[in-house]
Amino acid sequence: MKVIKHSEEALKLALISKDKKLVKLYENLEPKEKLLLSQAFQPGSVLFKTITLHSESDWISSHPEPTQDFAQFYHDPHRNTPSPQKNRIYVQPIGSFGDSRISTDVYMQWLKDYCEAFYYGLTVRILGPVPVSHTGCAFRINEYTHNLQIHAGHLLNYLKKKKAKDAFCIVGVTMIDLYPKDSWNFVFGQASLTEGMGIFSFARYDSDFYSTNYKGTLKTVKKLNPADYSIFDGYYTPEITSKLLLRSCKTLTHEIGHIFGLHHCQWLACVMQGSNHLEESDRRPLDLCPVCLRKLQVALGFNIMERYKALKRWIEEEVKETEGMSHGHGTGLQKPVEAFKESYDWIVKCLDIVQ
Repeated sequence: MKVIKHSEEALKLALISKDKKLVKLYENLEPKEKLLLSQAFQPGSVLFKTITLHSESDWISSHPEPTQDFAQFYHDPHRNTPSPQKNRIYVQPIGSFGDSRISTDVYMQWLKDYCEAFYYGLTVRILGPVPVSHTGCAFRINEYTHNLQIHAGHLLNYLKKKKAKDAFCIVGVTMIDLYPKDSWNFVFGQASLTEGMGIFSFARYDSDFYSTNYKGTLKTVKKLNPADYSIFDGYYTPEITSKLLLRSCKTLTHEIGHIFGLHHCQWLACVMQGSNHLEESDRRPLDLCPVCLRKLQVALGFNIMERYKALKRWIEEEVKETEGMSHGHGTGLQKPVEAFKESYDWIVKCLDIVQ
């Protein structure tokens, strides 16, 4: 294992900068916000920990890339910032989600509410689910894992046509595995940051995906007709467990963070860390380190305490009467938040500082 430990001075510079204008911005924050953010460079902070690499296959080891501090983010002329005219995040579900107990609508409502708490101040709108056939994308059966896959690039083309005028970004989410081109085995997601859109799959977040028991494995592999989407009828989607919901929340907020212009974080343990595999993704915390939190705050202008309160409420609201369900009835289903306990305790500690 290797620990990435930056000096106190380096972390302070990454958070505050030497730029007089940015130092003034920091000084104008509320005293308790500064107290929380300064935990970034406090030795032995219990809230914000160093990054630990477990193997050479971890992201930072295998994908060397420059760090991005607050000043670099702030001065980036190409980063996307919401405006009064473009201030909505649209989420397009593709295919079905969950089992018969938890429908696509319920799961999407949970993701919507979490995303609105994380990107506090923005509105998230869930578009009506569409079957794979509506996208016109190419598809295949993976020659190694024998599960269905859909073409990520074609899905981005579909999303581009559906992007509304008031959209800050549009992201597609699916429980079907993705591939970017024929020569690739798979991809977790793909995005066009300049176009403000992305497509992400949660298929490999099913705990059984890599096991011989995975129900999405096709027993007989037949030759596919590229125009016949009936193979997706009744295709397996995993149960929405607490762990799968946690992984989905991490992935969705991480990828939308890139659309805001946040690069992979290499300062402290953070949801914006890159990940090469599921085990590494699971090690990432659910929320942002102080450097990335300050980036997002300057983009959205939220009060840090109010944002943490919203995230805390989302975990506490175990039963969600989902609006817009069939026949107008709420579901009364309990949100599976057991896997969020560590994150909940962490949020409470942050609120103890900023309240």
